[in-house]
Amino acid sequence: MTFRVGIAQINPRLGDLPSNLALYEEKIRQGAKEGADLLLFPELSLTGYFLRDMVPNVALKLSAPEIRELKQLSRKVSFVAGLVEESSDYRFYNAAIYFEAGEIRHVHRKVYLPTYGMFDEQRYFARGDRLRAFDSKFGRIAVLICEDLWHPSTAYVAALDGALAILCPSASPLRGIAERQLQDDNARYWELLNRTYAETFGLFVIYGNRVGFEDGVGFWGGSEIVDPSGQRVTKAKYYDEDFILGEVALESVRRKRTMAPLLRDEDV
Repeated sequence: MTFRVGIAQINPRLGDLPSNLALYEEKIRQGAKEGADLLLFPELSLTGYFLRDMVPNVALKLSAPEIRELKQLSRKVSFVAGLVEESSDYRFYNAAIYFEAGEIRHVHRKVYLPTYGMFDEQRYFARGDRLRAFDSKFGRIAVLICEDLWHPSTAYVAALDGALAILCPSASPLRGIAERQLQDDNARYWELLNRTYAETFGLFVIYGNRVGFEDGVGFWGGSEIVDPSGQRVTKAKYYDEDFILGEVALESVRRKRTMAPLLRDEDV
């Protein structure tokens, strides 16, 4: 199977659901026009990232009108949306929802909430308690949110659960405006992680980061698709909004896992 994946590297407006929902609709229409089968949006891109006390104000239950609108949009193109999910017992999750054919197919709640340096997620979000791959019309895939992928166990579990691709919505910041160079240290580390996981587990890594500034903190972009041999399929700009498309050929997963059958030999 071969399909086309788009990544919408956008600059969402903090706390502005209507504006960001309109941006989603624009990019989904663009993706459909350009032949994307699947579209990835960045982490918390429906709400903005540094929400703090705004979290309850922008949280959405799965029955919310905005969710119904996203379901309808997924009849054009399947996509992953980054938002704040409110559970039935009033917990708030940093979540990524996979929409396909007018339905919610999967909800991933971020497991590893960074609370160090500039990050304070555990103060505002509940922690997800499960990680699994799921079946889609593109085969079995997994969704991991930003910090989740910094923990090698998550990619390992996803691969053991049959994932042929990992979709990673991210909101990865620069370390400071003075360090804005061609490539930030964070960018170098992410690109190393993406190549390593793709090649080690023989799968595609589809990484979607955001751009723009919030509270003086910048986001570096650099979204990319990496194939099972660790080769880059396509790469977005650093620091600027972009929309990229790349071809995902699952035959390359088969080829890599035949040549290096590491998952076959796992015994855990």
